[in-house]
Formats: sequence, C-alpha cells, structure tokens
Amino acid sequence: MLTTLLELIPLLLFVTICGVLMLGYPVALSLAGTALFFAGLGFALTQLGAPVLFEPGYLSAMPNRLFGIMTNQTLLAVPLFVLMGVLLEKSRVAETLLDAMALAFGALRGGLGIAVVLVGMLLAASTGIVGATVVTMGLLSLPTMLKRGYSASLATGTICATGTLGQIIPPSIALVLLGDVLSNAYQQAQLAMGVWSPKTLSVGDLFIGALIPGLLLVVAYILYVALTAWLRPSLAPPVDRQALMEELGHEGSLWPLLLKGLLPPVLLIVAVLGSILGGFATPTEASAVGAFGALLLALTNRRLNLTMLREVVHSTAQVTSMVFLILIGAALFSLVFRAFGGEELVVELFESLPGGVVGATLVVMLVIFLLGFILDFIEITFVVVPIVGPVLLAMGLDPIWLGIMIAINLQTSFLTPPFGFALFYLRGVTPESVPTSAIYRGVIPFILIQLGMLLTLAIFPWLATWLPSVI
Repeated sequence: MLTTLLELIPLLLFVTICGVLMLGYPVALSLAGTALFFAGLGFALTQLGAPVLFEPGYLSAMPNRLFGIMTNQTLLAVPLFVLMGVLLEKSRVAETLLDAMALAFGALRGGLGIAVVLVGMLLAASTGIVGATVVTMGLLSLPTMLKRGYSASLATGTICATGTLGQIIPPSIALVLLGDVLSNAYQQAQLAMGVWSPKTLSVGDLFIGALIPGLLLVVAYILYVALTAWLRPSLAPPVDRQALMEELGHEGSLWPLLLKGLLPPVLLIVAVLGSILGGFATPTEASAVGAFGALLLALTNRRLNLTMLREVVHSTAQVTSMVFLILIGAALFSLVFRAFGGEELVVELFESLPGGVVGATLVVMLVIFLLGFILDFIEITFVVVPIVGPVLLAMGLDPIWLGIMIAINLQTSFLTPPFGFALFYLRGVTPESVPTSAIYRGVIPFILIQLGMLLTLAIFPWLATWLPSVI
C-alpha cells in the first residue's frame, strides 16, 4: 500500500503545481519552489528507508539545462516577435487598418463584423500576442459596432474569437514556444524507439502547418458572421459609408485610406512569413526582419519618440523575462518529475487507456482544454507538453499535427466561459452597459466552430501536414 502511494508522487506533484498556480502565486517561482519542496521530501524519505524512486543526481543536470535555455537560438525569436508586436500596438497600425476595413465592408450586412475578423487575422499575423489583439480590437471596434446597432453578443464574440487567432496564425509566440518543446519531445520519442538518427522538428514546420487551419478558421468566422447577418439583419445592420467616414474623420476617396491601412501590415507579413516559406530565413532570423519592419512602420507613422521607445523596450524586456523565468522553473520541475519516475507513470497510464493512441490523445486534449481555464499557454507548453509529448509521439503521432491540435485546443479553452482569458481581456475594456452574459453568449458559436476545426483536423490530419511536406 505504501509503495503504491509513493509511486503516485509524480501525480501529486503535478496536482500540487496546478493548485499553487490557481492560488495566484507567480508561475516561475511556483514551478521551481514546488519542485524543490518535493525533491527535498523525496530525499528525506529515501534517507528514512522508504522505497522512493528518487535520485538526487538528476538535479545536477540543472546547470546544463540553464545553459541550453540561454543559448537556444530558437527562443531568440521570442523577444524579437514581442518587440514587433509591441511596436505595432504603440504605433497605431491597428487603428488605421480597422478604419480602412470598416469603410470597405461596412456598407454590407455584417460588414463591420467581417472587417473585425479580417483585421484580427492581420493583427494576429503581425503581432502574435492574444491579449494585445483582444484589448486593441475591443477599444477600437466595439464602440463603433454597438453605436451602429450591432448585437452586443455578436460584437463581443467576434472580437474575442478573432483576438485568439494570434495563437494559431503565424508568426505566433505560442507556436515558437510549442515548436521548441515539441522538437525536444520528438527527439526523446525517437531515441526511446531506438532511432539513433532522429528526425528534427522546427518552428518553421509548425508555422507552415498552421497556415491552412488558421485560414480555414478565418473563413469559418466570416461565414458565421455573414450568415447571422443574412438570417437576422437586425443583429448586424449595414452602415452608411459616408456617415462612417465623417465619424472617423476621413475625407475624400476611400482608396488612399485602404492603401495606407492595408499595405504596411501586409508587407510586414509577407516579409516575415515569405522569408520563412521561401527558405530564405529561419523563424529566428525572420523575427529580426519583423522587428526591424515594425520599427520602420513606427518611424513612417511618426509615432516613434524616446518615451514610446522606452515603453516598448520595457514591455519587451518584461514579457521576455517572464517567459524565460517560467522556462527555467519548468526545467527544474521536469527534472524532479523525471527523478520520481513520472515518465514511466505516464507511459503506463496511456498504455492502460482504452482505444490505444486515440484514447490517449483524447485524454490529453481534454486535460489541456481544462487546464486552459486556469493556466496560460506558456505554463501548459512548458509543464504539460514535455510530460505527454514524448509518450504520444512514441505512439506514432505526427509532431506537426499534434502541435497544431494543441494550439487550436488552447485557443478554444481561452474562449470558453467562465474562465477564458480572452473573456477577461475584453471584459476589462467593455462598457458596463454590456453584461458579461452577452460576452458569454457571443463566444459560444465560435467555440463550436473551433471544436469543429479540431474534429476536422482529427479526421483529415493532412490539413496540417500537407503544406510542410510540400515546402
């Protein structure tokens, strides 16, 4: 009985980590502190003669882990993509883009909603930061949509859903981090299967694999908004273009505004993704191109000054420090988890599940979906994926397909009431006249669309794997 309980210590470690994080303690310190506590507990029990499978020598690998993190070329893309996103946010590229798209589509039924989806897609492909996209779109587009007679639930649901596209449409920070973790997991899985010349998985593979599913989600969002406007015109009425131009303070022809709003972000996206797809640059090198391009945009918009530059650099350093500190804490957690025999426990658990690899995948997806209520994608990527990734990949799953499934799954959990992060972001900038229940009602159709995309990818995995194999 005692031996059985002690073998469940890895599971207790994982549950304790989730509980501590739910209490609101800093993520990196929670990961490292809890791991060290369990390491001390395991060492003490071993000294007392308990049959605990804990080897303190595992902790001696921590310096090498730290060195590997700090010299990882892939992770260098994180601060550069963050810098690009913050620069675009501060330089008001989104504001000009939204005005242009609203004027272009506003005269149609549901046109403002379609404009929000398209702008959200372009912002996702430009910044890759979910919180910034949701807040920016909420501040800029929600007042106009409500004033023009749009249903509060349709408006807020559209903004939340398009804001989370930053999870799946490259260049996404989530895909950068997920690609690095899955690359290590893929190599572990192949070595465990006796493959001594393992294949590699790059962040670029995930970027390319996410293009088709991401664009399909955008098309599905647009179709939903258009269908809703067609069936129930009162929820998304057309807007008088001339009145909207006067309200936004624009005069003359629409084409100069469209060119000014649409051309800069599109050129930036082509420069970043085109350099990756064309094989001219790695994602890390492309992130430098993106950061430099965003800097040029800020300069041409005459928004860049010393005060703004200081804010941009401060925000970039803050986000980057948080990511790397979490990664260090997660590295310590994974060492302690492995020292307690956690990997063997996970393998036994998955092998005992009915349905084989299908059953194991369903359980993992459900766990990630539920954890998305309480943990950010960074914690899930660094804590959960290293545990389950090697096991699932050793069972024969394609790493690109698995990465895209996890990304869309996390995107869905960020929308799901009552704990979805996107809902909290939007609630913070929504007028008090809009009840929280309206936001919850608005996101439900988009959640169903994303679950449909997960099911579609499960049935047709080539949607994620075909383009990387061709390129």
